[in-house]
Amino acid sequence: MHTGLVVLDGVALGVADVVRLADGTARPVPGTEAMKRVTESWDAARQIAATGRVYGRSTGVGANRNEPVPTEAAAEHGLRLLRSHAGAIGEELPARQVRAMLAVRANQLLAGGAGLRPTVVTALCEALESGAYPVVHEFGSVGTGDIAALAQAGLALAGEHPWKGAGPEPQPLDNNDALAFISSNALTLGQSALALHELRGLLQATQVVGALSLLAVDGSHEAYAAPVHAARPHRGSSEVARRMRELIGADERPTPPLGRIQDPYGFRCLPQIHGPAHDAADALEAVLDVEVNAAAENPLISPEDMAAYHHGGFYQAQLALALDHFRLALTQVARLSTSRLSTLNEPAYTRLRPFLADHEPASSGVMILEYAAGAALGDLRAFSAPASLGHAVLSRGVEEQASFASLAARQTLRACGAYRLVVGCELVAAVRALRQRDHGPDPDLPVGRALELAYSVLDEDQADRPLTGDVTAAAALLDEFTDIWRGSEA
Repeated sequence: MHTGLVVLDGVALGVADVVRLADGTARPVPGTEAMKRVTESWDAARQIAATGRVYGRSTGVGANRNEPVPTEAAAEHGLRLLRSHAGAIGEELPARQVRAMLAVRANQLLAGGAGLRPTVVTALCEALESGAYPVVHEFGSVGTGDIAALAQAGLALAGEHPWKGAGPEPQPLDNNDALAFISSNALTLGQSALALHELRGLLQATQVVGALSLLAVDGSHEAYAAPVHAARPHRGSSEVARRMRELIGADERPTPPLGRIQDPYGFRCLPQIHGPAHDAADALEAVLDVEVNAAAENPLISPEDMAAYHHGGFYQAQLALALDHFRLALTQVARLSTSRLSTLNEPAYTRLRPFLADHEPASSGVMILEYAAGAALGDLRAFSAPASLGHAVLSRGVEEQASFASLAARQTLRACGAYRLVVGCELVAAVRALRQRDHGPDPDLPVGRALELAYSVLDEDQADRPLTGDVTAAAALLDEFTDIWRGSEA
């Protein structure tokens, strides 16, 4: 159900807008000035292609770039190009990812550099509004353009490829439209936006879970003291420390505890490990803000110059590196969650039975959660391998480098589930420890509201039993913890 509008103007689309359009909670509206740019670019592109050589319009593509396309074959050349490139393989992508691709591509076209017929933009917006989406398969890109996925979408627009749902009226795509449509990384960008949105929220929720664990072990507030972070003023770490003080109601200059001199790293180094992950999320979003509003098509059509500029603006080095950096930073945060989980199992810190067990002899309590979280962390670690280390030489050596941003985006999406489960394991243990200690924070504090919410959702039975459902419920609860974290923002 549409609950708002997103104006597509080729200038100001953001990650949150892409998510809303992908989820179908907002309706796209092309900006008036942006549509004028599309029309001007379309007119200019046809004139330029009619009077000179333009890659993909009057020539072949890739290693065929020097092969001319005769004038009498030009109209059919576009469809042949789409048909030949619509060879994406693997599983069909879910609706949400394909819709994110359509939203990004429509907005990029409205930046005005593609030289593609304006009715294509209208058709993409119609599909986003109706909920229809073309069948698109998973593999076909190495980070130099999502040409296979977009060719499938282009053929769907032309009426030669299936839609899920009732697609828009077929578009008469020709040599002036085909390459202009597929010369983009819209799928990779859409997937990246969806992954960033979910993982940023989970990162925020993780701090709330960490605050509950801190309370469960009577942790020190000194690690979050304002003077500590003023002395080493990294922006992300300082912000995490400030937010932790708000979550738990700590003073800027807390009194040292009477017991332990200092806590394990899971608590003491939380700002230093969460902070870089927040910084990495911000850096990734800055890259996406540029790319989803970029006229990066090759060639770039410039109506002002009446020129077609051939270039490498489709190469996604910035995105691949930002995605790799973000996943590596998140893996550090998830690993810290497993450290806190281990601490919660230690009587020296909780003053409870090992593994938070009940009073039956040799009970195992939440012992298995360490193993489960470690297994999920193993997947997360595998997904965090830098995709940008990949290499490919393609099209007879003409395209001799690849960013593998597309792989980085898929890995980042896959990281969401594993990360969520790791933190869900910690939350189950933290809530059990607080229940056993009958030790709760001020209910008016953000962390108090989080605990009350967790008590209402998580089973209080502490006898040895399967904990699969508990972790599933805790993992789902993290989305509401994100709202608590954001509510504490000053």
